[in-house]
Order: sequence, then structure tokens, then C-alpha cells
Amino acid sequence: MMSDALSPQPTTPAAPARPAAPLASAASGARIIAVTSGKGGVGKTFVSANLAAALTRRGQRVLVLDADLGLANVDVLLGLTPKRTLADVINGECDLKDVLLQGPGGIRIVPAASGTQSMVQLSPVQHAGLIQAFSDISDNLDVLVIDTAAGIGDGVVSFVRAAQEVLVVVCDEPTSITDAYALIKLLNRDYGMSRFRVLANMAHSPQEGRNLFAKLTKVTDRFLDVALQYVGAVPYDESVRKAVQKQRAVYEAFPRSKCALAFKAIAQKVDTWPLPANPRGHLEFFVERLVQQHDRRLRLPARHPAHASTGGRKPR
Repeated sequence: MMSDALSPQPTTPAAPARPAAPLASAASGARIIAVTSGKGGVGKTFVSANLAAALTRRGQRVLVLDADLGLANVDVLLGLTPKRTLADVINGECDLKDVLLQGPGGIRIVPAASGTQSMVQLSPVQHAGLIQAFSDISDNLDVLVIDTAAGIGDGVVSFVRAAQEVLVVVCDEPTSITDAYALIKLLNRDYGMSRFRVLANMAHSPQEGRNLFAKLTKVTDRFLDVALQYVGAVPYDESVRKAVQKQRAVYEAFPRSKCALAFKAIAQKVDTWPLPANPRGHLEFFVERLVQQHDRRLRLPARHPAHASTGGRKPR
């Protein structure tokens, strides 16, 4: 029915270092939500776009960051044609505000360029410019939705670790649950992350969504020290296929559809999530955390994942 951009074969990070603390202190800021999945084809990008549309309808100022730097497709899903991309900002050719696309209902989108290098591979000068770019728009934003690539590659891990909330999208396929577990296991054991939110997509009934969540928690409760929270289910809906063909958000094209109503309910839940009580919620600190991960990888020797410490985990 829909597909995410395909990502390269996942690789295990070479240096599983814990993220450093933010560089400065500030008041509460925007919610930073990373939408991710263990595999492609589960509708992750579709969820990102329509969650953003539903939050915008609730009066939130929302920015969608297409963080699939290899195969960008948020703009394609919404029928938008970017003249400039995040690559131009990274290269210092324009400001972030110059690449922002206006999506349905007032959503703003930062398009990525296919083939762009990963954030963790940028130079210090490029990192500094990116931090400044996000700082310039941070006062005009309530929610940043990050549409990551699929899989467990370095780029995915970097964005997820830097975010405040992690929303894992699953569907009723054995490989979806298996790969979602692999992602959560990596983030928990190698990076000390312990809290994840789960959304079931393309569910044929509310009970099917809950069953998917139960399958995932059965293995995580047995083998991992994590807390999973169920966000809800997006139903299988023929209007989704029609919206994708029209290159429009289903929330905009078919606002009374079962799918759109589900996103409305999910957006209401997201609005109740606590705002960050520390600088992690600010856009500039989100990007700074990406920078720090890069710097630590340069300084720390690589460790074999099997020898990585799993003790002393702290709640996110």
C-alpha cells in the first residue's frame, strides 16, 4: 500500500558510546519526535506526514525533517518539488528557511537530498552551520517530526538518540516485529535507551494493533530492560491508497476517513506527552547532540559490540 525509502543494509555502529550531555542550559522547548522502524515498507514516512498534519490541525507549529539522507521521499509523498535541500544548507549555500517547503495545513518540511552523506560524516564547520541554522527557527516551532531512514544504520541511530521521543512503527508482518525488536535491542544495549513508544500501522482492527504490541512486549520484557508504551493503531483503509496516489496527506484528502480519525486521536495523545524539562527538547541541542556523537566517534576506539557494556543504564 505504501513504502518507505529503502535504506542500505544495516550496520552495527563501531563505537557504541553514550551520548554526551547538551552543551548548555535552557528552558523547555519543542518536542522532538523521531519516527522510525526496523524495516522499510511499514508506512513510516506516511505516519510522519499524517501525524504532522494532525498536529498542525490542533494548532501546533510543526516541522518535518526528512532524515532519510540516502533516499528522501517525504516531499514525494506530499507532491512537493524542492528547489533546494538540506544539502544546500550543509554546504553553506543558503539558510534553512530558504529550503523549507509548505505542506498541507501549514506543515513545514525540510527536504533531504538523495545520496547526501550522513549527519555523522559532516565536517566540524558543517556541523556548526547546521546548529546555527536550526537555532534560527527554534523560536517558531512546537514540534519537530523526524522521518528517519529504515533499519539500524548509523544515520538512523544518530537521529533517534538525539530525539526526545522515539516512535517505532510496526505492522502485521513477522519481519516488522523482528526488525523492530532488533532496533530497540541495539538502542537499549549499546546506547542505554530505555523508553520507546509503539504505533501499529495498517491494522485491520484495534485488537490487531494491541496484539502486535503484545508480541513485541513479550520479547522485550523477557530479554531487555525497556519500557514500551502503546500509542495506538492506524487502521487499514482504502483511502490511504487513494491519498498516496494523489500525493496528498490522507488527513487532508480524506479528513473523515478511518485513517484520518485515527491520526486525530493519536495527535491528541502526543499533545499530552510531557514537554522537555531540559535542553534536549530544543532544536539547537538536538543538532548539538548529533555533533557530539560524531566527535566522540572520532576520539573513542572502536569496540566489538559483544564487549560493549550494558550496565548502568539510565532512563531517557
